[in-house]
Amino acid sequence: MSKVYPDAAAALAGVLRDGMVVMAGGFGLCGIPQALIDAIRDSGVRNLTCISNNAGIDGVGLGVLLDTRQIRKMISSYVGENKTFMQQYLAGELEIEFNPQGTLAERIRAGGAGIPAFYTRTGVGTAIAEGKDEREFDGHRYIMERGLLADLAIVHAWRGDTEGNLVYRMTARNFNPVMASAAKMVVAQVEELVEPGVLDGDHIVTPGIFVKRIVHVPEVAKRIEQRTTRKRDAAPTPAAAGTDPLPA
Repeated sequence: MSKVYPDAAAALAGVLRDGMVVMAGGFGLCGIPQALIDAIRDSGVRNLTCISNNAGIDGVGLGVLLDTRQIRKMISSYVGENKTFMQQYLAGELEIEFNPQGTLAERIRAGGAGIPAFYTRTGVGTAIAEGKDEREFDGHRYIMERGLLADLAIVHAWRGDTEGNLVYRMTARNFNPVMASAAKMVVAQVEELVEPGVLDGDHIVTPGIFVKRIVHVPEVAKRIEQRTTRKRDAAPTPAAAGTDPLPA
């Protein structure tokens, strides 16, 4: 049976339901599965728990699901670019489980590896540690964190073949690969779709055994979350006619 579906809505058909846990890959606005996020919005499912490094920005990424109030809870690391997120949280309309970024990545990786929990020094002595089991190893205090699993992971890959083998590019490799191993159902959108055997086996990051459905999305907006540019150096003042230039 082919894993390739004609569009994002078809790739998610029969998968979505109210109250499910969804992992959404990407880092900031880089490598986000926007076509699949839009299809979730259009489906109308509600009360979602979303696991993602961030919540996008207003109107982009998971921000579109916040705009429609389809998310009940976010498990995230960084949410500072989304005003809608802030408004819903301060109004008590959105539940948040904050994680240090490395802890979030490890919780997802652990879930995919079948590790139910692990101990880390990150967060000891802070609000992050409240209510968590704490132990001492080799003279240092550690807190226990639980592994994370999802009903659905939606990921974005640069290249993929029709068997579901995926290759990521640069920053998009951050959270997409670990999420592709930590969900019951993995749906991938890929920019370049090729036949089996085209991809170099040494370059494949996510083996196709993890991926159940694929949608080809060749036209992807490459957004910049915060555009920062360096000021140009001032042009040197030209020397007056008939004068020698100053020595170097």
